[in-house]
Amino acid sequence: MAFSSRLLSKSKQVLGSRSILHQGHAIPVRHFAEEAARPALKGDGMLKNIFLEVKNKFEAAIDVFRKEKITIDPDDPAAVAQYTKVMKMAREKADLFSEAEGIKYTIQTRTQDIPDARTYLLTLKDIRIKRGLSDELGAEAMMFDALEKVEKELKKPLLRNDKKGMSILMAEFDKINQKLGIKRKDLPKYEEQLELKMSKAQLEELKKDALEAMETQKKREEFKDEAMIDPKSLDVRNFL
Repeated sequence: MAFSSRLLSKSKQVLGSRSILHQGHAIPVRHFAEEAARPALKGDGMLKNIFLEVKNKFEAAIDVFRKEKITIDPDDPAAVAQYTKVMKMAREKADLFSEAEGIKYTIQTRTQDIPDARTYLLTLKDIRIKRGLSDELGAEAMMFDALEKVEKELKKPLLRNDKKGMSILMAEFDKINQKLGIKRKDLPKYEEQLELKMSKAQLEELKKDALEAMETQKKREEFKDEAMIDPKSLDVRNFL
């Protein structure tokens, strides 16, 4: 069935997702420490190691998918929670980033050489848009307004190595967080909400793929009289 290959492809995309707010935050992934300890390789040796690492990660993740039940029902909170749990298990098995860790890593790698605060915020905006994340609270506009206020006080662009200026900006950001009811201690909760949101979106994509695959198959003569199957009745494990 065509759906099996599309579902496997979707799993690869999800597991391949690798995406830290400020310089100074540690990257919570063992991979980088391991890389530093490895001897330098060149040519075929390096390519072979990369291939084996990707292969092992993929097989570790697929092993989880073969054992754990996934219900393709984005409208059922229990199914979304179960899918989130399974994806977390697969990432841990394959030693991959969570969605939140991936975003933090993307931010750090793209912003580490940016000298000024405005370009930094513009880069954050670009990352948010490209990852399909919404700013429902309007925090982004408030952050730019705060930066505008600080730069007017300083009468110059704010550089990230300007400790005094950055401390003033951080104080303005704290006011924004307080106004929006965002607390640092609640970050794990926000990350959990993000994971659930991404899981729901991924299940919606899987449901769409399943329906499209069945529609395509139904056009074939031998299947034209068969009824469409509800995607949530499918057992993903049968297609891996």
